[in-house]
Amino acid sequence: MLLKSSPQAASIVEIAQNYSESFRGSPAEQYTNRRGLGSLATSLGFGYVAAPATGHEKHLGRLAIPYIRPAGGEFAVATIRFRCINETCLKHPDGSWRDEELHEGHGKYQSLPGSKPLLYNTRALIKPSRYIGISEGEFDAASAELADIPTVGVPGVSGWRDHFDPAFLGYEAVFAFTDGDEPGERFVHTLAERLPNLVPIEFGKKVDVNKFVNVHGPKALREKCGLE
Repeated sequence: MLLKSSPQAASIVEIAQNYSESFRGSPAEQYTNRRGLGSLATSLGFGYVAAPATGHEKHLGRLAIPYIRPAGGEFAVATIRFRCINETCLKHPDGSWRDEELHEGHGKYQSLPGSKPLLYNTRALIKPSRYIGISEGEFDAASAELADIPTVGVPGVSGWRDHFDPAFLGYEAVFAFTDGDEPGERFVHTLAERLPNLVPIEFGKKVDVNKFVNVHGPKALREKCGLE
């Protein structure tokens, strides 16, 4: 669970807490369960924007994904990203789920104004482990955690920054999970130039960590990484 901020602190922690309190029984919970991540929703602080905070009105009805700092306290939340879970984007007119989501006229994700690229799930970096994963996005990072592989997410293949590099030196292996598309290949190439311990883990086209784990199970991901 998130920790509430002190009265003097900026309110982003309280905002994230309010969204997380609206999660149960919401469309966000239904969608998270659909993606196989229901068991992690509480620990990851997932929320639902039922009552937007001031300035968040355009995020009404979206899934709220807080970027939680491991130390907690009044600076526990670095930022919040918002994911579209509009039923018309996720489902066919007959109510069945789309294999590929259809987001027309708006982005799948939205960030807070002025947000800079940050690593998601940074608590993975303080877990004692010989290995760590890097994924393209928050849901893929969470899915790898189901396989007990500490994994951080990068919000988009262009989101990597120079100051991220040192955090990944010293691991025996840094697994780079890619979608198998052209942007994913560029992402792996960029990381390989920076991290000598990088191990690319590729999936088929239109297959990401989340889809792979949902179809084959967490153990299959560990086997794919040579951990079983």
